[in-house]
Amino acid sequence: MSEDFEMGAIAATRAMRTVFPATPLLKNEHLSERYGADIYLKREDLSPVRSYKLRGAFNAMRKVIPEHDVFVCASAGNHAQGVAFMCSHFGVRGVIFMPVTTPQQKVQKTKMFGGANIEVRLVGDYFDKALGAAQKFCAEEGAYFLSPFDDDDVIEGQASVAVEIEDQLGRAPDHIILPVGGGGLSAGTTAFFENRCTYTYVEPKGAPSLARALEQGAPVDVSPINSFVDGAAVAKIGMRTFEKLKDVQRSDVVHLSEDRICVSIIEMLNVEGIVLEPAGALSVEALGEVAEQIKGKTVVCVTSGGNFDFERLPEVKERAQRYSGLKKYFILRLPQRPGALKEFLGILGPDDDVCRFEYLKKSARNFGSVLIGIETPSPDAFPRFLALLDDAGFTYTDITNDETLAQFVL
Repeated sequence: MSEDFEMGAIAATRAMRTVFPATPLLKNEHLSERYGADIYLKREDLSPVRSYKLRGAFNAMRKVIPEHDVFVCASAGNHAQGVAFMCSHFGVRGVIFMPVTTPQQKVQKTKMFGGANIEVRLVGDYFDKALGAAQKFCAEEGAYFLSPFDDDDVIEGQASVAVEIEDQLGRAPDHIILPVGGGGLSAGTTAFFENRCTYTYVEPKGAPSLARALEQGAPVDVSPINSFVDGAAVAKIGMRTFEKLKDVQRSDVVHLSEDRICVSIIEMLNVEGIVLEPAGALSVEALGEVAEQIKGKTVVCVTSGGNFDFERLPEVKERAQRYSGLKKYFILRLPQRPGALKEFLGILGPDDDVCRFEYLKKSARNFGSVLIGIETPSPDAFPRFLALLDDAGFTYTDITNDETLAQFVL
């Protein structure tokens, strides 16, 4: 770590204390017992805007005020809220461009944090349109564009997470698990701790921007991406962030499926009462990838955000059950004769539940295609169920993991 970067991160952290307190670093007994390690959660979900994004916004803005008094960003989530919060704090004007498709909950929270100091402009169906409009506005009005990650001052501000971890723990952790989107948090933390700990970098499977950049030796666009993990679904890692991450070992980067991340969201909510957004749960779910590596060590998972819209809870639960093998969907070819449905229902075990039953069409005069969903308390029930279906001569197709078909019928 360069001395200048270290001093800059420490200075940024001290300056932040005039705005908000350090987020907690809390040992989690549930996870510690499971993995045989001392597992701490760095609770960025407990910041004033429920994510770490206000750190970079604060640091970048404080360095250019009063030369600039109009700030612009493009964001559909946490960055917008962080910028809005800081515009209100500094008493400057903010213009925030968001896609028209942004959930109203996020739009309203952005307006709440910014108050009279900000204006929200809804432009385009996708982020790229909002970004283009924001950049055009900056060029025309001479406003200051606040990048969500690819900015040296933003990276320095995000490094305050690492400064706080070291202050709270009394030393660098043995191992730290970092979610990766555009790379601001991971770049800042890695630059601060450097080789004083080991790392695991976690990306959603549908947006592997760091992994592809490491393979190619430079940032590359990995579009199209899966936007479910919206806080980390970035098509191209930043140039400045990658410069600080270019020596990362590819083996230290792991990918988690979007459905798998939902398991940790549900578990942390039900067991610990902690509300995490998909990106915030990445580091917790990644513990399973490094279980042997971290035994007996002090590990910090950065829970990067908790801006979770509870309207998404049914979908998250559904994804978690499907990943865990507790729920499956089938297209069943059901004979059109009396007693056929009763025969099928007789195959179900005492704890199996039919959660979906829908005739799709009659595929032939004597058969009908049925979409059926089965939920069980244990994945061990399905081998028995499928064996009985085969013995009874039923024809079926398991579509649980068919993402294309699931888009149309689930």
